[in-house]
Amino acid sequence: MKKLLAVTAAAAAVTALATPAQAAPGQRGKVLDVQPLTNSSALPSARANHLVTYVSESAAGRPIKVTGTVALPKTPPPPGGHPVITWTHGTTGNADICAPSKDTPDGPAHGYLSIGQGYLDKWVAKGYAVVQTDYEGLGTPGGHPYMNGTSAANTAIDMVRAARRVDHRVGRDYFVIGHSQGGHAALFTAAARQRPKDVALKGSVALAPGSMTSQTPEYVRSGQPGAQGAMSFLFVILNGAKAADPSLDIDGLLTDEAAAILRAGRTTACNAQLAELSKTLAPEKVFKPDADLGPLTAYLRSQEPMGLTLQVPTLVVQGAADTQVTTPATNAVVKDLCSRYKGITYNHYEGADHRAVIEASYNDAFAYVETLRKGGTPQPTC
Repeated sequence: MKKLLAVTAAAAAVTALATPAQAAPGQRGKVLDVQPLTNSSALPSARANHLVTYVSESAAGRPIKVTGTVALPKTPPPPGGHPVITWTHGTTGNADICAPSKDTPDGPAHGYLSIGQGYLDKWVAKGYAVVQTDYEGLGTPGGHPYMNGTSAANTAIDMVRAARRVDHRVGRDYFVIGHSQGGHAALFTAAARQRPKDVALKGSVALAPGSMTSQTPEYVRSGQPGAQGAMSFLFVILNGAKAADPSLDIDGLLTDEAAAILRAGRTTACNAQLAELSKTLAPEKVFKPDADLGPLTAYLRSQEPMGLTLQVPTLVVQGAADTQVTTPATNAVVKDLCSRYKGITYNHYEGADHRAVIEASYNDAFAYVETLRKGGTPQPTC
């Protein structure tokens, strides 16, 4: 009863936080609700799986409710508590049904999410507490600001804080690991300022980190080879930009047919469904002839990982056969990051495409994290 009253009080507190510009430091990570998790998001090797609603901070700097999952290992915690993996997932979409915590065997994003769940189950089987944020606006009120680095980092860090409130055996030390959109989020988390006497980020792993998003609208409009394949991501990008910056007139940039797909992406269609909906729409017919993409491009450019100064050792992973996040793009990101921080290790995997690189890099990622957890220093490649 005491825990239930505390959760109820926390839920009331987040309503009171609606006016200030930022969530108070003590509020971030506060748990609003905890429920057993039994759907496809539950990790089979875990001792317990929880669905958690917690307080974080939005792209606009306001307090928000976010959902995520906590998987606890079966092994006894070492001194200091279970080490933590906070997983930042790749692109699923903008609609609430695309949230990982809502996944089911026939769910609209299950094809992608099942790969991540298998990967994460290996970590919990090795004694790590595994937590996963749904991100801002996925499964909770408001839009999802896709590829907004600050928002993603906030929700990933606050997910760790929330997990420690759910179970006292979860330790302070954590590692952020993410793929694609989540690789981008991992880099922003690695660059975030840390507070003393708080959860402590010890390292990051960015798998095929998303970048060059700011080039996608013009790329599609020009109808260059490969533009059709970028269409589903374009609609997620557009909805994400609107969620982060409501002043952007995204709908006004689009033709009627494209605007209908955009609206579906807010409510009923995840990334795979957007790909189907856009199959018959020529890339050159997405934007109106007089559409001014300048403000949109400027916003997207502000969210590129170029310019970040990382604060912790970071492993960047790239599949040589990846056509969604290409090797030249990741090469450019790593070169830029290395110009300000030398503790970066960069691994390539021959034959691995965008999704296959998750499994291909597991052993190296595990060894990298274990080295850091035991106080070692991985060999950088900068």
